[in-house]
Amino acid sequence: MSQHHPDIPAEQAHVDHAYRCLERSKQDAWRIRSLTEASTGGTFQARFERNAFDEQLVHRLTELDLGDAALVFGRIDRDGAPPPGADGSDGSDGTGPVETFYIGRLAVADEHREPVVVDWRAPVAEPFYRATGRDPMGLLRRRHFAVDGPRIIGIEDELFGEGHLGVGHDEGLDGDGAGVTQAGTGLRGYGTLLTALAKGRTGQLGDIVATIQAEQDEIIRSPHKGVLVVQGGPGTGKTVVALHRAAYLLYTHRFPLEEQGVLVIGPNRVFLRYIEQVLPSLGEAGVELAVLPDLVHGHAVGALEPVEVARLKGDARMTAFVANAVRDRGRPLREPVAIPLGASVLRLSAEQSSRIVAAARRRFRRHNAGRRFVETEVVAALAQSSRKPDGDLEGLHDQLRDVAAFRELMERMWPVLTPAELLHDLFGSRALLRSAARGVLDDDEHGLLHRPRSASPGDVRWTAADVALLDEALEVLGPRPRRSGRIHDDDEIRKYGHIVVDEVQDLSPMHLRMVARRSISGAMTVVGDLAQATGPLAPRTWQDVLAHLPDRRPSLVTDLTVGYRIPAEIMEVAARVLRVAAPDLEPPTSVRSGAEPPAFRGAAGRDGLLDAVVDEVRRLDRAVGAGSVAVVCADALAPAVSAALRSSGIAHGTTSIEQRLSVVPASVVKGLELDGVVVVEPADIAGDALDGQRALYVALTRATKLLSVVHARPLPGSMSVRSVGQAG
Repeated sequence: MSQHHPDIPAEQAHVDHAYRCLERSKQDAWRIRSLTEASTGGTFQARFERNAFDEQLVHRLTELDLGDAALVFGRIDRDGAPPPGADGSDGSDGTGPVETFYIGRLAVADEHREPVVVDWRAPVAEPFYRATGRDPMGLLRRRHFAVDGPRIIGIEDELFGEGHLGVGHDEGLDGDGAGVTQAGTGLRGYGTLLTALAKGRTGQLGDIVATIQAEQDEIIRSPHKGVLVVQGGPGTGKTVVALHRAAYLLYTHRFPLEEQGVLVIGPNRVFLRYIEQVLPSLGEAGVELAVLPDLVHGHAVGALEPVEVARLKGDARMTAFVANAVRDRGRPLREPVAIPLGASVLRLSAEQSSRIVAAARRRFRRHNAGRRFVETEVVAALAQSSRKPDGDLEGLHDQLRDVAAFRELMERMWPVLTPAELLHDLFGSRALLRSAARGVLDDDEHGLLHRPRSASPGDVRWTAADVALLDEALEVLGPRPRRSGRIHDDDEIRKYGHIVVDEVQDLSPMHLRMVARRSISGAMTVVGDLAQATGPLAPRTWQDVLAHLPDRRPSLVTDLTVGYRIPAEIMEVAARVLRVAAPDLEPPTSVRSGAEPPAFRGAAGRDGLLDAVVDEVRRLDRAVGAGSVAVVCADALAPAVSAALRSSGIAHGTTSIEQRLSVVPASVVKGLELDGVVVVEPADIAGDALDGQRALYVALTRATKLLSVVHARPLPGSMSVRSVGQAG
């Protein structure tokens, strides 16, 4: 990467012109919006059209607000000659016209509507990411800009054609060798990539739009319309690839995706805060970010439960279990019922109630939708027992609604239920559990589900595994009918045109069903790493995941194999743990070396451990400068580590990375990246279980620059000092 390239002044002039054009577009959009705001009268149709137009303008203004993000980051020069035979010639001889396109975050045109910057998602920009020496895609040159906001600070060129074959060429290479050729790396814009990777982390994930590599771009632009699975080890960029794919799909298929919506599901709220700026930085602010509990509204989630209970609740057999539980709530009478009404006594036999319940089960797929039918049939049967069976049924129905015995009858035969009411009753009753488990779970299993009954469903604090059961119950029950008897659209499960799921390997089969039912067409991008699977029901293969996702269209599994974030020295330590955690998987290939190898520091006892943590935090904090540092430890140890830092006068955040220094429990560190990481007591993180080794693998692969391991207990065998060749 040359900071003294002779073309920098000319390229800077073009970039400055692009910013002026962008500012003019903003001003034009504000001016048009002010005109529409001034008019508030007219017909309903006119007001509707004005509001829709205003929404589009607001979207455009949001798109044009780049903040600190760079507008332009590259340029391509391609052969502008017609293809062979188009004009009777054999094509270009290399001396014909050259077309130049500047690639940037969004499209910008001048006052004559001539393109000044091409959106990175446009088809014409594809060679910027995909061209190689063997397939130059018509390119003569690809130029990368190292930028600091609107200022170009370096240029890196790749020349194509005979004698070049896509090898990087740079005049005046920096002394650190950042502009080395691409030969042997297979990477595009190697110097630019290293410059970007060397930047300090800020606590929020940034986009990679300027440094997308070919294997990443292939996934981002994939035309696949079914479930696309992206397997990627730590540091391969799978999260940002998935988010850039969402932005690309919205650009390419604006209609109907903008109307249908795009949903991004993350593993926890720490992760959502970490990624929340990526899509807005790409001009897409309308994508919905959520964790799974957000998809079941009105329930307090956060209770903990034993792993064996969570594992059972996530099992696919719970589909039949919930269906049985709902079926049990449509119950015929065992004895006839008599309901006094004025001078009459209305009667309903057990046989009549059985016929009514059986008919409702046949007619209605969802339980709550059958209540009105059952109620109407019961009223008709009661009328038959009166002296005037051909009387006014509607009037009789209105009368019975105020009779307590009738209301009790209906609640016994066919109650209208919310998911919370169903599960609250179910988990609080051993008899209901036993009945729902028939043919599905054995006695020991359904016994695990029993818990003390709360005063009301509203008092229950649900667990993460309960979320999927609440959603399954809603699917079987259906929403509550409104007073009119109708189901309102807002009560139904919201569906989306495309769904992105990160860390999908940690979702149970029931969670995957929950995600699948929110897809309109089965179009999904799901990303994860089987080696990092730490959920109660960790899948062995991607087919275990795909078995519970939509199959209307063929699925596709693809891999990211290159590690961009993690230095090779750190990956070497983590790879040893991987051989134990997931022996069938290969670690990603790191493309860069770190400033120093991982440090291992032994300590004596708990007090010595905490003192060593404080020392290592101070050392890494000095070493990374303005970058981010996190202490990663077992969840139970986090309070003690935080207290030790506090007593030493070290300000820090907890359970998040919004501050430069944070203490992050191992359970929520997945997906995050930091400049420096202190992993505390690996033996506590690893424990004795296989998922503990995977959790340790996750913890060891969060650092982009420096890793320090502090321990008082012996290191796990998978990463002992002797095995990694480091001094203690």
